[in-house]
Amino acid sequence: MKFPKSLPTSHQTLLEQLVQVLSQDSRICGIGCSGSYASDSMDQYSDLDLVIAIEPEHYPEVMAQRFEILTQFEQLLAAFTGEHVGEPRLIVSVFDCAEVLHVDFKFVALPDAAQRVDDTQVLWQKGTLLSDVFATAKPQYPQPNPQWIEDRFWVWMHYAATKIARGEYFETLEFLSFLRQNVLSPLALKQAGLTPSGVRTIEKRLPEFSAKLLKTVAMPEKASLTSALEQCVAIYLELRANEEIQVNDRAKDACVGYLRDLV
Repeated sequence: MKFPKSLPTSHQTLLEQLVQVLSQDSRICGIGCSGSYASDSMDQYSDLDLVIAIEPEHYPEVMAQRFEILTQFEQLLAAFTGEHVGEPRLIVSVFDCAEVLHVDFKFVALPDAAQRVDDTQVLWQKGTLLSDVFATAKPQYPQPNPQWIEDRFWVWMHYAATKIARGEYFETLEFLSFLRQNVLSPLALKQAGLTPSGVRTIEKRLPEFSAKLLKTVAMPEKASLTSALEQCVAIYLELRANEEIQVNDRAKDACVGYLRDLV
């Protein structure tokens, strides 16, 4: 295997062992690694994002036995499935190596490996099976849908305003985080031609926009939360102006007015 220059030694040692053992399973036909491995941007805190491609006829069997498969590795500390991110095929785990390392294992039937959100480097494969599947489709990261957001944004604003009015301040803090993660940052990144991956590394990718986001960070008190929500509205309107969508200014005016009446 040819490893990226940024791959830490501890990660490489574990990765070599994982590939060596998993490739002995005749039901597995390919192993890939995506994320920061594929982009050669790893550091000591990076995780390993593995794609385990399975012969289709063996896929149900492997899915039923995947925890058993991973228990072959004595370094495995803990693992669970990825329903929380909408991906039940995923196993999220940590391994006890020279340091504790995070490893994601995504078990897919070979034809489904083509559907991926970013580039994936082949670590091992039977013949060219995995490479051939990757060649059938380009990686496609999910893009935010501006119209979908506009159709919901003002209802969300009213919801948040009622939470402030009711004194549910920590609930509102969580909602502000939701807006930064799922609305404001993805739209800003998309418009900048960057991967719209929420707030991850946005401080480095969009420093000027990050300065605006700081104004949406609040304390659990009425005045601070109201100001932060107003900043969310201001940022969203700036971003919305760059999108060709059908806007709902009637809802905007009513819900912004409702928020201002709380002050």
